[in-house]
Amino acid sequence: GKSEERVLQTESQVEANVKGLSNQMHRLFEFGSDKGAKLVNNKDWLGQISLISFLRDYGKHVGVNYMLGKDSIQTRLEHGISYTEFTYTILQAIDFGYLNRELNCKIQVGGSDQWGNITSGIELMRRMYGQTEAYGLTIPLVTKSDGKKVGKSESGAVWLDPEKTSPYEFY
Repeated sequence: GKSEERVLQTESQVEANVKGLSNQMHRLFEFGSDKGAKLVNNKDWLGQISLISFLRDYGKHVGVNYMLGKDSIQTRLEHGISYTEFTYTILQAIDFGYLNRELNCKIQVGGSDQWGNITSGIELMRRMYGQTEAYGLTIPLVTKSDGKKVGKSESGAVWLDPEKTSPYEFY
């Protein structure tokens, strides 16, 4: 639902975000046991893909017409979109494919604004691996009174961290 480019973050900003997310997840889930949650960093596999591999191994399976048919891309075309933003859906698709094949992840859950990215992952798996057991589930976004989504990149975000959102504000 955004019309502008994402602000690229430095490596240290990304590392700080990874640490913050990890701390949040450890408060919510049990990690370490055979049946517990597993926290992984997509940089571990996406960082290993060269540009040539990205184009040859993945790009050939994703048609430009398919991507142009996505609402998220259509909206962005009206305001301009960089190649980085245009290929974001492919990176997310690669993530879902990796998690499905390597970690037996069968379902990807996201906000309703992620529908196109989730279905791109399922489509990429189908094209690359044939029939794959993978599903997507989206949840309507929580919105503010002006209709804009409540999220980390918007004002009015609700954080599970009492340092960022007080229990009073959370209530």
